[in-house]
Amino acid sequence: MPLALLALAVGAFGIGTTEFVMMGLLPDVADDLHISIPTAGHLVSAYALGVVIGAPLLAALTARMSRRTVLIGLMALFVAGNALSAFAPGYDSLLAARFLSGLPHGAFFGVGAVVATNMVAPERKARSVSLMFLGLTVANIAGVPVATLMGQHLGWRATFLGVSAIGLAAIASLAALIPHDHTHAPAAGLRRELSALRSLPVWLALGTTVAGFGALFAAYSYITPMLTGAAGYAESSVTLLLALFGVGATAGNLVGGRLADHSLRGTLFGGLVSLAAVLALFPLLMHARWSAALAVALLGAAAFITGSPLQLMVMEKASAAPSLASSANQAAFNLANAGGAWIGGVALAAGFGVTSPSLAGAMLAVLGLGVAGVAYGVDRRRVPQSGTGRLVAVHLPEASEALHR
Repeated sequence: MPLALLALAVGAFGIGTTEFVMMGLLPDVADDLHISIPTAGHLVSAYALGVVIGAPLLAALTARMSRRTVLIGLMALFVAGNALSAFAPGYDSLLAARFLSGLPHGAFFGVGAVVATNMVAPERKARSVSLMFLGLTVANIAGVPVATLMGQHLGWRATFLGVSAIGLAAIASLAALIPHDHTHAPAAGLRRELSALRSLPVWLALGTTVAGFGALFAAYSYITPMLTGAAGYAESSVTLLLALFGVGATAGNLVGGRLADHSLRGTLFGGLVSLAAVLALFPLLMHARWSAALAVALLGAAAFITGSPLQLMVMEKASAAPSLASSANQAAFNLANAGGAWIGGVALAAGFGVTSPSLAGAMLAVLGLGVAGVAYGVDRRRVPQSGTGRLVAVHLPEASEALHR
């Protein structure tokens, strides 16, 4: 695997840290700015909104630029957003800075996934995407806990300065390690980029992402009350248990990338079935502390097995605009975050019990499995069977360039 993937992983580590650290800093931010915790929670929503808007918009606007230049520019915008967060004088300015920080998130992963897959052989595409995502999952193990402790002891502003420093390290890594000869985008106009998203298979793939990761966030958004109310853990133990989620997510991401290179759809179907099973068993597993800890790790593993397959599938279905489609998949991921949390909250508010969000998540995973099945049926009707069971998108300008090299 190319060393350049390390540069993408460093950027993903910084993005993953700033995305999830706000959850742990909400009380500190609320106290410092003299606002309520629910009001401070809008800072999380502002970041997610930035991702949803910025992912397809920035990918489309930069479609004809060098991908190396785009990645460095996106990370520079990320650094600016976090630096402005650190020096925000009040709540409104912090809200705007968090929105700005979220804008490059989806486009970075989208363009980064295209660069990663173009640097490896076709049989290693999913593995290359999983190595980029490794930075995101490791952020849940190390980045978020360390950044949270930094915020609690040095002030929440120090956390965002630290994240800005990670962003600067990512810029240096991208400039040093991303080769120029793998980053030129095909000469496609904005209209062609947008027209590639009109395909039904692309929307089915995006729908699978929304339902599949919506299943994860329906449960994960309420993991703390499950662990304290059902399993009997003290609140002080939750941070360590959430690190177990990161360990599971890292393992699932690596395994999913390797398996998807052999069978993309098989890995996707298997991951969704596993996710549905884990979530359905959550109410039983939460009755004992050891099994609850196991459930948290299994949740991370089952959910992130599907990450690389979904990203690669969207890119393959929109071969004329892989950067835009890949970025749209990141927007779908954040829609899943918001929608899954809302659905889990509905189950909890209805009085079905503290573990009921996991059962709502299990139903969403089954829905995602159904959407993936429909997508498979559409593909079988549209494409003659060649015996391979998988299509690999090839960009003619890049293939021609590779032949000349």
